[in-house]
Amino acid sequence: MTATEADPQAAGTGAEARVAVVVITHQRRDEVLVALSRLLELPEQPHVVLVDNGSTDGTADAVRERFPAVELIASPENLGAIGRNVGIDRLATPYVAFCDDDTWWEPGSLRTAADVMDAHPLLAVVTARILVEPGAREDPIVPELRDSPVPGADWLPGPALGSFLAGASVVRREAFLEVGGFSERLWLGGEEELMAGDLAAAGWELCYLPSLTVHHQASRARDSHRRRRDGIRNTLWTTWLRRPLRPALRRTLHLLATLPRDRVTAQGLLAAVRGVPWVVRERRVLPPHAEARFAALDAVQRRSTARRYVS
Repeated sequence: MTATEADPQAAGTGAEARVAVVVITHQRRDEVLVALSRLLELPEQPHVVLVDNGSTDGTADAVRERFPAVELIASPENLGAIGRNVGIDRLATPYVAFCDDDTWWEPGSLRTAADVMDAHPLLAVVTARILVEPGAREDPIVPELRDSPVPGADWLPGPALGSFLAGASVVRREAFLEVGGFSERLWLGGEEELMAGDLAAAGWELCYLPSLTVHHQASRARDSHRRRRDGIRNTLWTTWLRRPLRPALRRTLHLLATLPRDRVTAQGLLAAVRGVPWVVRERRVLPPHAEARFAALDAVQRRSTARRYVS
């Protein structure tokens, strides 16, 4: 039993006007219907925007019929992470919680996030503790968030982060828009890292906040090979877009030494190479204070068991 279940008053009462929720989905009708039902039951009563990324499984019709209160954006194509940009453009709330179609926020978390961000005006992103369902087990990434070695401001309400997990985070809309949202080139897969670097460069802070909780019941409807391919490509692109020469080279060599030797890896590397011309044109190395956050994560990423490229 959670604290909010034991004491409903702990979650607060009444609608929370400071936070809205943006959900993206693709070809997961049943999963997203469950996620939406949980979001609409939250005591914060958030406005929910669903961006359906070109699903052909009846998602849009089912949402219109079952959840008329949800603001539905039915994209004719799969926008990937850019669907979050589209959703956030429809909102005016100061804070936006992101949610995947197989995740949902625990009661009270959105209100807590708004309170914390109100109190810390330079805080751009708060990332929640993630519980894997069924069983409410901590996701393997949680210890890395909790024990983050990243340097940050002494006023932060939780450990400073070098990046974040979009499906388990609340963002400050002003900061999100300032850095241009998620990159269209990256599409989906590790897209948060590039934005995190740009937020840090612009003077914003990110942190882990264990008083927030997101539940994740991983969908089986996923293309794991494509996720790995795009993840490899995006890691290399982000590295060479923002890291200084020596750290970029070290990270690239480590990646090449540890990736599986298979067709999916080859496809990811080839896609990364094809992007070299635009990466060179758009390369903008992070200032020292922002690079320090990524440098602090290098050792953690090398030994992490939660960040491996497998499928």
